[in-house]
Amino acid sequence: MRKRITLSGAALIAVLATSGCTETTTPPLEPLDTVILDADDAIRIRMLLSVTVAPSLGAVTRHGAALAAEDMGPIHGREVELGDPVDTSCSPEGGRAGAMGILGDPKVVGIIGTNCSAAAVAASPVVTDAGLVMISPSNTSPRLTSDLAGNSAPDHHFGYFRVSSNDLHQARALSDFVYNQLELRTVATVQDGDPYTSALVEAFTDAFSALGGSVPSQAEITKGQTDMTAVLAEFAAAGPDAVFFPLFVTEGSAFAAQAQAFDGLEGTTLISAAALLVSQFLATPQSEGIYFAGPEADFRSNVNEVTGRSGEQVLAAYDARHGGFPLSPYWAHAYDATTILLSAIEAVAVEEGDMLYIDRLAVRAQVRATSMGGLVGTVACDAFGDCGTGRMNIYHHTDRNITDVSRLPVVYVYNP
Repeated sequence: MRKRITLSGAALIAVLATSGCTETTTPPLEPLDTVILDADDAIRIRMLLSVTVAPSLGAVTRHGAALAAEDMGPIHGREVELGDPVDTSCSPEGGRAGAMGILGDPKVVGIIGTNCSAAAVAASPVVTDAGLVMISPSNTSPRLTSDLAGNSAPDHHFGYFRVSSNDLHQARALSDFVYNQLELRTVATVQDGDPYTSALVEAFTDAFSALGGSVPSQAEITKGQTDMTAVLAEFAAAGPDAVFFPLFVTEGSAFAAQAQAFDGLEGTTLISAAALLVSQFLATPQSEGIYFAGPEADFRSNVNEVTGRSGEQVLAAYDARHGGFPLSPYWAHAYDATTILLSAIEAVAVEEGDMLYIDRLAVRAQVRATSMGGLVGTVACDAFGDCGTGRMNIYHHTDRNITDVSRLPVVYVYNP
């Protein structure tokens, strides 16, 4: 028997009245948009994911969401229909186009996605303007929510939520580890202009500088670039203690391989982040020796209080169906995001005879009021859509035969 998480009528009205606002933020006026389901209609949620770019993220999200929907079972006697994932290609153009396509179906109640912050920047306003809700398992850019000090970020919109944690937490964890644990004082950085990589580098630079560290060289590459000679020459001339490169697999794999063989960078510590914390990269020889900042990955003992399923049980089901372990830790975030969305739909849906009425703004308000125990830990949404735990690990990967992220050695734990 799953646990139903709901609000009292008075509490839900209060949340709807504020729509999660604080004194410093004001949501746009939006028309009520009620999804009306006939007797034979399933409850439709859709997935806006990375399929052709960062495919491991898309795959674990799809599988995690499907397992959560199955464990939840029917909602008000109706099956849940996820549909095929809509590909964003991890780009703003793909995010916007995918969102517009999904919104062409008036019976869609909510969206799981996106995987990449770049896609969310463009999809979030479209989803918000439609009165819909979107919950991401893996977006982390601070630009999408807030500065964690009560101030709205440039690309924050009220229909957007995420179970993954704001990268400001990751930046603080990494800067403390590098400065106080590794006792390194100079770090060069490289990013590719993406909202994820650029915001994370900026956040790390600020946090590291506040501790007394310095960033002697900051480089930017382009998406798809694999020749890193010019950047590495710049870094070798600067002579940093470490290089922080929070890149995606194509660019990050090339950067790691070339950096390790570049004259003048011998002994330089290489540090990356969650975009490279995937089995595809961990299996390569250039991954060995790198430190990674990223989310917790071992969720076996945690329990999702809505479905009553433990991480161990969900992983067993994952293995039985897909033949192995998830290639990214965000499978658990996808599972929790889906239970949050379906619980919100269940709580606000109104039955009248054979018809089911679901107010999209009421679903959004219910999601905003979420506080529950999930596979990732306690999930509680703030006024800006950040629902994650904030906890981060620093991993040290020394053996390419270990490609299950949950089995990597953890050398530092951050718990805000």
